[in-house]
This record gives sequence, C-alpha cells and structure tokens, in this order.
Amino acid sequence: MEKNSRKQKFEYKGSLAEYQTVAKNLYVKYEQDKFTAYQNYLYKRALYGLNGLTQDELAKTCEKKKHRINKVYIKGQNVINVYKQKLTIGYTNILFETLFPNSPITDYLLNDTDTDVNFKNTLNFKDLNIKKDDIIRIFIEEGVLPKNFMSLTNNPNELPRLKNQKL
Repeated sequence: MEKNSRKQKFEYKGSLAEYQTVAKNLYVKYEQDKFTAYQNYLYKRALYGLNGLTQDELAKTCEKKKHRINKVYIKGQNVINVYKQKLTIGYTNILFETLFPNSPITDYLLNDTDTDVNFKNTLNFKDLNIKKDDIIRIFIEEGVLPKNFMSLTNNPNELPRLKNQKL
C-alpha cells in the first residue's frame, strides 16, 4: 500500500491525503471588501457601464438613465486610460534610466511624458499593479464618482418618500 493512503469508507491517496483526514476544522478566510453594496454598485456602474447592471435593472432603466450611465462609463474609461499611460511612462522611464543612464534617447524619453487620449493602453490592471482603491481614488478626483463616495452607505433614492397630500 502507498505511503499516503488511508482505507476506511473512502480511500484518500496523493498529497492531500493527510490534509483531508487530519485537518477537519480548517476553513478559508476570504478577503472582505471594505465598501458597502451601494458603493460597489456605483463603482461597477462607472467601471463597466451598462454591462455592470443585471438584466432586470437594465430592463427597468429608462433610456435617459442608460445614456447617463454610458456617458459616465466613457469618461471613466478615458480617465483609466490616461492613468495607465502615466504608469507605463513612469515604468519605462525607470527602465531606461537604469539600463541606459547616459543615452540621448533616455534624455529624450524622460523629457517627453505627455499622454495621448487617442492611444488606447491595453495593459491590464494586474500587470500595472492597479488596485480597486486606486481606481476609486482616481474616479473621485476626476468626478466620475461623487466626492462623498467614501461616506455613502445606501442609495439615497431608495429612502422612503412622503406621499403628496392634497389639502
């Protein structure tokens, strides 16, 4: 019989055999998001646009609101694109400074740090080490998300309303 096997009602073999039989009360603790459900909703709507909405929400949403969501989405994508370009320029400047410190091309690249709104940076967030907090901070600074985003707890439009009384 193999070293890592156990025979009872079930037979465990392989590298997980000891883990499966010994560690009975272990559980995985997942990282919890520090944002409220409404904050996540606004973030997803700004980052993904209409794709961030469920099918039910999309069906109930009027055309004007869809247009506003799309407008915020496009502004958010432009803001993210410029931010990604700035990060990429910073990383390449460090690279050229380190590898070619006395080159005239390095001097030219270090002086030219302009971003181009027509260029689409296709690098992903993971490669550029961009976190959710970074995106939220930039969205707040650029007006994609409201200034009071960090203090929002629930949707103010879902609060109970007083009915108009005829007097």
